Amino acid sequence: MTVLRRTADTPLPLMPAAAVTHSTRSVRRGEIIQVTRGVYAPRDAWQALPPWQQYLARVRAHLLNAPDDVLCLESAVALHGLPVIGAAHDIHVLGSASATARSVRGVRVHTSAHPDRVIEEVDGIRLTSIADTCIDVARTRHPAIALAVADAAARVDERCAALALATLNEERASARGRRRARWALHRVDPAAESPLESLSRAVAEWAGFAEPELQVWFGPPDGNGDRVDFWWPGRRIAGEADGLLKYDGRFGDPRLAIKKREDRDRRLRARRAGRAALGLGRSRRPEFPGSPAQRRGAPGCRRSRHRPLAQPRHGSASPALAVAMPEPRPGAGCARPRATARTP
Repeated sequence: MTVLRRTADTPLPLMPAAAVTHSTRSVRRGEIIQVTRGVYAPRDAWQALPPWQQYLARVRAHLLNAPDDVLCLESAVALHGLPVIGAAHDIHVLGSASATARSVRGVRVHTSAHPDRVIEEVDGIRLTSIADTCIDVARTRHPAIALAVADAAARVDERCAALALATLNEERASARGRRRARWALHRVDPAAESPLESLSRAVAEWAGFAEPELQVWFGPPDGNGDRVDFWWPGRRIAGEADGLLKYDGRFGDPRLAIKKREDRDRRLRARRAGRAALGLGRSRRPEFPGSPAQRRGAPGCRRSRHRPLAQPRHGSASPALAVAMPEPRPGAGCARPRATARTP
């Protein structure tokens, strides 16, 4: 593994107000968009970005106005190059113990009475360490989102192994959120190759599946075989975290992608391995073949006549994930203020 030594670069050109002639007129014409107070970006380039890159640009724009701020939570997640899940996040800044928790114009200041976080300076930017960022997210965000962030951190930094993060969580002076964080931190696995796999793994457990083996190879070791994202040996079920982007045409002919998937499924069945497609559908709710929710046609699940593969557990966690991942607001620029909060 490698240790991250640089922060994520801004995904588009950012222009301070001093570098823009007649900024109000340019905004009115639709040539530029105000990313934050006094910072602009080309509108077309902004609208072409996915929500997580728009958020990274907003964080970078904030640093042009406040370069001495200490970033935390999603803002630190973005600059560490970890996945930002959901949309319309505030900019999160860690204040001193004497600071006042507040939220102004999309910037939320958090206070902490326990100075036990490690503050790093990378590329001249101060932010919570990658391990402390994982702890903060695990203590305050949905467990599936926390798992996706921590899995990604473990892939790039060996200091973010499950045992190390779990130990850091227990040793932190503040107990606020400690119990909540344990679920995700004890399940960290760098073998998960994408945020979708991490989210799917979390929801699979809540749907009643046992913990799977990850990235399992079927076939001879010479490369003539197939690798699956999840494998439940007790049920002989293989799972794939298939996102909608894989089949919408941006990576080539979707018919060819579907044909390759069907050919692989036939090879897996020939090896007596079943298959289940696990992921998040258009409604951003979990979808599992043969799950009880799917059998009764629950909102967000296609109706199925298959027998359930497992009995659901932690029933409230999966619907809560859809709430934690709201649809991005069209044309969102500066985030609207929200209530203040303390960071554990």
